[in-house]
Amino acid sequence: MENFLYIVLMMFLGYFFKRVNIFERDVATSLNQFVIYISLPALILLQISQLTFSFDILIPVIVSWSVMVFSALIVLAVSRMMEFSKEITGMLMLVAVLTNSSFLGLPIIQAYYGAEALAYIMVYDQLGVFLALATYGTFVSAFYSATTKITPSIIGYKIITFPPFIALIVALFLNGITFPASIELVLNSLSATVIPLALVAVGLQLEFKLPKDELKPFSVALFIKLFIAPLIAIAICYIFAWDNLASKVSILEAAMAPMITAAAMASMAGLSPRLSSAIVGYGVIFSFFTSYLFYLLIL
Repeated sequence: MENFLYIVLMMFLGYFFKRVNIFERDVATSLNQFVIYISLPALILLQISQLTFSFDILIPVIVSWSVMVFSALIVLAVSRMMEFSKEITGMLMLVAVLTNSSFLGLPIIQAYYGAEALAYIMVYDQLGVFLALATYGTFVSAFYSATTKITPSIIGYKIITFPPFIALIVALFLNGITFPASIELVLNSLSATVIPLALVAVGLQLEFKLPKDELKPFSVALFIKLFIAPLIAIAICYIFAWDNLASKVSILEAAMAPMITAAAMASMAGLSPRLSSAIVGYGVIFSFFTSYLFYLLIL
């Protein structure tokens, strides 16, 4: 219970700071950059370097990519059936497919399963969602935007220069190596900033203005992301008879809210920025309840 109170408090502080204009408008971006460039790499170095490799490590990767592929196909089918515009379809291909696997997944899933879940969260995030964000996300934002061009070199550059991905590669090379006490202390201190800074940044970016004329795509996005995606994950784990911590973490990761970075990418590409912000804002709140329901379901 204390962990959830902490999550709510940090998000509320961020939202409160936003409402009273204590910080500059771009402070959420600065916090996210600190998390991406410093906090997450430190956490990845700590967790992945000590990971014991087994088939369980592949489960989050398989589940994450499977969920994203099927979710994207469903979005395309529903968008065509409901005759959504190209702009709204592109936005849905981002926010209804990519999950908030780190900023929300880290504190929520850790609250359920403890520190043992962190390594699986990192694998799901880095080898699943991040790679999809850098490749699939870049392609979607370019394809559905009239002004953006995309090349394989741009995608490759985004991947190899992303700090958490660099940390992941380094951690894999250092697997099994024990860090000196001084380095471990520094990494522990930096990695401890992931959750509080990320949650405050989420609060600072929450947007609750629901456009009445866009209720259908709004409902479609949240239904696919919060209900269909985790059900796909459950089906995959059931088919392959996976019933362990790795599979449970993967299912709850699939049940997380839409990725805030995906909404930011949609906004930068001009893909329904107002609607994407509303989907993320409500999605964060709703996911607290829906993820708990799926947690009870897979106990």
